[in-house]
This record gives sequence, structure tokens and C-alpha cells, in this order.
Amino acid sequence: MHLALQLLNGQHPVFYKDRNCSQTGMVMTIIGDSASSPSIGMSHIMGSFNVPLVSYFATCACLSDKQQYPTFFRTIPSDQFQADALAKLVKHFGWTWIGAVNSDSDYGNYGMASFLEAAHREGICVEYSEVFYRTDPRSKIQRVADVIRRSTAKVIVAFTATGDMRVLLEELTLEPPPPRQWIGSEAWITDTLFTSFSFCAGAIGVAIQKSVIPGLRDFLLDLSPSDVAASAVLTEFWEDAFNCSLKESNDHNKKVCNGTEDITTLKTPYTDTSQLRVTNMVYKAVYAVAHAIHKAVCEETNDTTRCDKHLRLEPQQVFTELKKVNFSRNGYPVSFDPNGDPVAFYELVNWQKSESGLIELVTVGYYDGSLPKGQEYQINRNITWVEGGTQVPVSVCSESCPPGTRKVLQKGKPICCYDCIPCPEGEISNMTDSPDCFACSSESWPDTEQDTCVPKHVEFLSFDEVLAIILAAFSVIGACLTIITAAIFFRHRTTPVVKANNSELSFLLLFSLTLCFLCSLTFIGAPSEWSCMLRHTAFGITFVLCISCVLGKTVVVLMAFKATLPGSNVMKWFGPPQQRMTVVSLTFIQVLICTGWLVLSPPFPMKNLSTYKEKIILECALGSAVGFWAVLGYIGLLAVFCFVLAVLARKLPDNFNEAKLITFSMLIFCAVWITFIPAYVSSPGKFTVAVEIFAILASSFGLILCIFAPKCFIIIFQPEKNSKKHLLNKN
Repeated sequence: MHLALQLLNGQHPVFYKDRNCSQTGMVMTIIGDSASSPSIGMSHIMGSFNVPLVSYFATCACLSDKQQYPTFFRTIPSDQFQADALAKLVKHFGWTWIGAVNSDSDYGNYGMASFLEAAHREGICVEYSEVFYRTDPRSKIQRVADVIRRSTAKVIVAFTATGDMRVLLEELTLEPPPPRQWIGSEAWITDTLFTSFSFCAGAIGVAIQKSVIPGLRDFLLDLSPSDVAASAVLTEFWEDAFNCSLKESNDHNKKVCNGTEDITTLKTPYTDTSQLRVTNMVYKAVYAVAHAIHKAVCEETNDTTRCDKHLRLEPQQVFTELKKVNFSRNGYPVSFDPNGDPVAFYELVNWQKSESGLIELVTVGYYDGSLPKGQEYQINRNITWVEGGTQVPVSVCSESCPPGTRKVLQKGKPICCYDCIPCPEGEISNMTDSPDCFACSSESWPDTEQDTCVPKHVEFLSFDEVLAIILAAFSVIGACLTIITAAIFFRHRTTPVVKANNSELSFLLLFSLTLCFLCSLTFIGAPSEWSCMLRHTAFGITFVLCISCVLGKTVVVLMAFKATLPGSNVMKWFGPPQQRMTVVSLTFIQVLICTGWLVLSPPFPMKNLSTYKEKIILECALGSAVGFWAVLGYIGLLAVFCFVLAVLARKLPDNFNEAKLITFSMLIFCAVWITFIPAYVSSPGKFTVAVEIFAILASSFGLILCIFAPKCFIIIFQPEKNSKKHLLNKN
């Protein structure tokens, strides 16, 4: 504060002895200070008088506040940019679980606050954040070191000043912690004195861009004995570097400098100008002020520049021109944004062990804040990690959840600590660390890994399946058997066995049975609009035709017995015309029922998504359940009626009584269809269709085997019984 007020009052001492710069005057601008805290105090005073303050090393983000520090500029990027760069660096390498330590100063506190905010935006969790200062009691430094040793985070971000970092590393040296990956801020990451701490090998951090300043090395090495003797600082440096004394002294361990000392042979930080980082920031600050003053006192036209060297400059003029400065010096651009900050540009520095075993600072890339988001980091060399590893270390609280699972946060822990729970049935997650699972569409289902929705398997009774082939084979066999039976009956149509059993109804029954066998084929294959209507109506009509023929044959047996009674003329009421009319009438009723069903609410193909979650069943919806059960009910009614009549006629005293055969066939028919109903209702998917086909085939085989097999056996194997005499022989 004292110095700032001195400068403003013009009470400054002589700057250079025996030089033409000793006159006092108004201060136009100040280059400095190097640290954030002094710069904050000085800028509060300077800002009131519009005197610009151009710092080369004060990085506190707070100094970007133009309300509080209106005349502050700097050539080093703000810690806000550095905090963002460090957070993006951590994110770039996939670390989500880190520790953090910072200096208890404006630099450390403001910097760490900015970093924690940036880390939160990037989804990074901080296991611990410790604050300390180099003058703190050793117990506190020891506690910070113990926190680092006990932590599970493998990565530590240190936003500390050089002096504070040295104190912490010295404490950690006493009992080295488990391997830790250090991430450093620009204040200490390029300090070569820290490379002696071997457990920090592999450290990486952002550094101020280095530069080679033209002529500086030559200037530093051009020291004459008179220059050295005239400066107390240079005298001390010279005596320390060459271990000699420029003047006679009482220290007998030091020889007197004899003038042969050659500074060019020294290997010290003084002569090494290859790692100039902060120095380059000073260089840029000086030239920024020079450009501002030049613009204030000079007027440039097309080819000429006119300067008024006697112009009395005001700090306000320099301040105004500083805001507009934009030039390139030594290959590096210099400009200030509205907050007085330069464009953020950092080198990415890595501590790598050389072949000799020494740790060296190696630039492995850079960070350019002006590049698009996600492209700020450019890494162009291999990085050596902690313990000399070549693979990026892993530092996460919980391993990433693979696709097919979702994250569930652990109670009472940060968001980076979670459990991976498999997605529920029917849901997927298709990215790593998904917070939620998503349901597949109604026609798709998750694969086995539950990370992709795949189309559901479509199921129907296909001709390619073994079950369908077996059922189709039985259907064709049944139809062929019926045709063969019809051929046998036609060839022996004049024989008593065929004639005695109403050959006309027999042929009609065989025809309807052939249709019954063949209609089962319409149930196989992918349902279509036509096949759905055909399969149910064809089945209903052909079976009614079949039962009507059987009913007609049963009535004929009963009426034939009644006709043998004295005085009976019942056969004239149930002759062939009446039989045909009965069959047609009974079948026509079923045709009407089917027609009404098809007109009002016909069956239609549908995708059944509810029976199975993981597959689609192609089936025929009934349209109208009433129509379907009316068709089945009508068939069942005729079958029961036929069965009752056949039972009544089963003991009639004929040697060849067809009523017995019809009784057995109807018993099988009714048994099949009674068991069909619960089986049909409870069978899933394609097995519903298979049950229906089985019922059709079973009842059809029951009819042909019970009614026609005995007759065919007699015709073929027992022709002696195929006679009128044997037929009329009473039991």
C-alpha cells in the first residue's frame, strides 16, 4: 500500500544511477505485481486514479472483475481459464474421482473455487479438498498428508504456490503415499527444484508458454567487472557462482576473484534461457505498455509516423490505448479481452524420467482456449504416468456401467459413486453410464445384452416346422384314405354292404370328410385376411355337412327298423329326397351362421403382443367370439343329437347294424371336441392352431375309421360276409 501511494505521489527515488532517467514525474502505468494478493491491494488504489496495472504473474480470477479492478491488465491467463483447463484435462483422461489441495491464499482459494465449479460442470467428483499454507503448524500439514495417504482417489489436483507445495512434498517424503497422479497448476509444475521428489514422477499440468527472447542470453552474459562491482545484487551473484570474493574478506575459504572468471561457462538457471515462461510474460507486458504509449503520442498515416515527444501524457490515455492493444511479439500474440485478460494458452508439461534417471520437464501438448469446445487440448507426444506407466491410470469411485445397465447412486455418496443395476425386462440402455433404461417399442425386444432393441421373433405355425409337417402329413393321409375308401365303395357299389348302408349318403359323407381333412391345411402358414375367413368357415361348414350325413344315416337305421313293423309306412316320409333335404337344410343353417359372422365381424389377422413379451404371435382374431362359438355350438348340437339317436339304435337286431359304428364315431367326436375347448383356451401361440388342427384330424379319423373301416375290411378281406343272406341273418 505504501509503495502504491508513493508511486502515485511521484515521491519515487532515483531509478538508475548516472542515467538520464532520474527525473521524477507522473507514473503512466505500473508493471506488476507478480502475486495476486499484492496486485489486489495495489489495484484498489491505482484504479481510483485510472493508472493501469499490468501484471505478468497475478492469476487470481477475481482480478477480472472490472467493477472492482477497472484498470487491471495481465499478460498471463486468469485462473478461471486455468481452472477450466485443469477440469477439462481431468475429464479428457476419464478421471471422475479426484483429490484436491490448494494454498490458503487468494491464488489458491479463488483458483480452487473456480476449479471445483468447473469440475462439477464436467461431472467430476472430489473426494476431499484440503487447504493449507506454508506457515501453518506442522500438525496441519501432517493432517493434509495423511488425508492424501488414506484417500482412494488416485489423482490429486494441486492448486498451490511454489513455497506451499514444497512444504507438502517434504512432509509426504517422510512416509511416501501410495502411487498418486499429480496434476499441477502453473505456479509449481515447471519448477525444476521439485523434480527431486521422485514419487511425483509422471506429474502433468498446465504451464505458461515458454519462449526464447531474442538477445536476452547475450545481454545476460555481457557482464563486465565494472557492471558487477556497481551492483550489490550482481556482486552477490558473482561471488556465489564462482565461489570467490571481489573484495578482501575475512572468509579464508573464498579466494579473491582474479578476473579470469568466465560467465559463459556457467550452468545455472541464470544462463539457461530455454525455459523462460514468467520472464516472457514480463517481456509481453513491457511491450504492451510500449505499444500503448506509442499509440498515445504518435499518429500513423499511410507511410509516415508523427510523434509528439513533448506531449504531456495522462494515465487515462495509456489506459485507453492498453484496452485496444493487439500485436504480435516474438511470435506470440498480445491482446486483452474486455476483462483485461489475454487469450488462454497453456503448454501441457509432463515430468518424465530420462535415461540417466533424472526427471525432466517435457512439453507433450498444449491447451488453446480459443479452439472449439472439445478440441482445446492437442497432445502430440507420449505421456509418462505415475510410476513410469504408459497406460492412463484409472481414478473412479465406481467403474463405468456398461450398456444394458443403469446407474443407481449410492446413498450418502457423491454422484460418481453408484451401483450398476441390470435393466428391467423389456428395457435397454445403449450407452455407458446410462442413468435410465428405456422400453423397447411394442414390436421389438432387447437382445441378450439388453443394449439394443431387436425386432421380436414372429411366431406362427409354419410349413417349415416339424409339428406343421406332421399335421399336414396326417391331413393328406386322411384325405387320401378317404378317397381310397370312396374308390373301394364305388367299385363295390352293387354289393350288399355298400347298398345296405345308404350309398348316396356314404359318398356324400366321404366327400365331406375329404374336405374336413383338407381344411386343416388352411390353418398352417402365416395368417392373411382371406385365410382367416376361410379356415373357420370351411371348417364349420364341412363339419356340419359331415355330421348331417352321419345324422341322416342314423335316422335311416332307425326308420328302417320302424318300417319293418306291421302297418308302418314311415319310410315314405324319410326316403332319399327327404334325406337330401335334411342334409342341405342342416348345412344351410351353418352357412347362414358363417355368413352372418363374416358380414358382421369376420375373423382377421392380428399380431398378438400380449401372450409373450419377447415375441409376436401371428394369429387370426375371431372378430366376433359369438360367431365362433355359434359355429362350434351348432356342430356340437348336431353331434350330440346324432350321438343320442345312435345310442337308441345301437341294439337293433340286425346282423350288420351301422348304428353301433356311428355311436362309436360320435363318442370319439364328442370326446375330442369336449377336450378341445379347454385345450384351445389354454394353449399359447401357435399351439392354439395346432390343437384346433388336431381336433379336426382326430374327429375326422374317428369318423372314417369307425364308420367305413369295418365295411372296407369285409369288402376286401371277408367277401363271404358281403352277401344279402349274411346281412339278413338275425343275431
